[in-house]
Amino acid sequence: MTWGHGWMVGAVPKLRADIRADRTRSGARGRALRMALISGLVPLSLTLVQCGQAPNPAALAANSQANVQVVAKTNQHVASSDTFEDRFPAPQFRERFPSASEGFLQRQMSDFSPKRAVQQQPQPEQAPYKVASLAPQAPYQRPAREDLTTLVSMKSSAFPYFGNNPASDAPFLNISKGNRRGHRSYSGRVFWQDETYSDNRVLMHVPEHFDVRKPGVIVVFFHGNGATLERDVRDRQLVPQQVTDSGANAILLAPQMAVDAADSSAGKFWQAGGLKRFLEESANHLARLTGDPNSARAFADMPVVIVGYSGGFLPTAWSLEVGGISDRVRGVVLLDAVYGEMDKFASWIESHRSGFFVSSYTRHTARRDRELMSMLRQKGISVSEDMDGPLRPGSVVFVETGDGITHREYVTRAWTRDPLKDILVKMSATPSLALTRVASTNPSASSR
Repeated sequence: MTWGHGWMVGAVPKLRADIRADRTRSGARGRALRMALISGLVPLSLTLVQCGQAPNPAALAANSQANVQVVAKTNQHVASSDTFEDRFPAPQFRERFPSASEGFLQRQMSDFSPKRAVQQQPQPEQAPYKVASLAPQAPYQRPAREDLTTLVSMKSSAFPYFGNNPASDAPFLNISKGNRRGHRSYSGRVFWQDETYSDNRVLMHVPEHFDVRKPGVIVVFFHGNGATLERDVRDRQLVPQQVTDSGANAILLAPQMAVDAADSSAGKFWQAGGLKRFLEESANHLARLTGDPNSARAFADMPVVIVGYSGGFLPTAWSLEVGGISDRVRGVVLLDAVYGEMDKFASWIESHRSGFFVSSYTRHTARRDRELMSMLRQKGISVSEDMDGPLRPGSVVFVETGDGITHREYVTRAWTRDPLKDILVKMSATPSLALTRVASTNPSASSR
């Protein structure tokens, strides 16, 4: 039955309800008003009470659409073994930190550093260095760099060589055994081509201070008998280190001659134009090595100093005679190396008075050095017998070293320690030899 305005109050017989309604009609409206007020106040009071209590998980779930879906899923799979983490997964990183495409501006620490002034148009490049200036100027500073020392295979290196021996005009490889070919030396010993005359590598060394834009020189070093480039030229005789320590604007080229053998054969340097081809090919390798392809022309025109030690006298003499670049050679240095070919050395000295010649010797080569000195004096060429003075164009110097200096250590100890370094230091002090000093050197470097 309905009460008042249709409110249901229970299953009361209709007659009794009508009688009650008639008796209390006058107060029904008051009671209805009170009931309406109570109905409105009860939810409000419940809400006020809940304000002081912890949130109800059911109420939170009802306000979260995602959680509603989780609850619904849970209700469908009550018998499942879902864990709490399955039902309430932790928020992912991407949900907490939106990406840049979602409108969140991402910044780096550099965004908060003090801003630098905007660079203007690049200024004209300054000259790398000044030859002379009336006003003080900071010296040019090259970028930090290390020495470059490497082994490069070259077609124009001394070996392999399949031509003739000019001394006999017979094939250089004059003996064979099965498929092997070899060379029988003057001593009668046989050296096989695949073991002794097949290494075409060249030791290239560019000091860290080398500057191709300045006057410089290429040092061609011919090692002696029983040597390899790594074990002897680089590590024992310290030839690359001497070039660097001199402070001179110089680079080193040292071809592998007969590998670890008692043989002085010159290989391709016996041939006309052999040294010229060697330097032309080297120029391209040096340009790549230094990272400047445009520098190949500068290397191809650079003056040359030839250094021959011991058995290196033979390729030195033939390079001067038929190498094809005798006018580029600014100097010749022989380190206990005059074992023959005196006519070739004398001819070059006589026809190239703008270069210098130095021969330092022990008792092993003294007789031949004195013979060469006599030949030169007969030609009217002045000869000095000490290294105290500077090297100048036309200087011819012979220096005899004492008994305490051995042939094996001659590249590192002759008239002074590190003789090659001393030669380059002296050259640097002579502008007419076109060699620039670009790095500092120990003041005692050239002392005896």
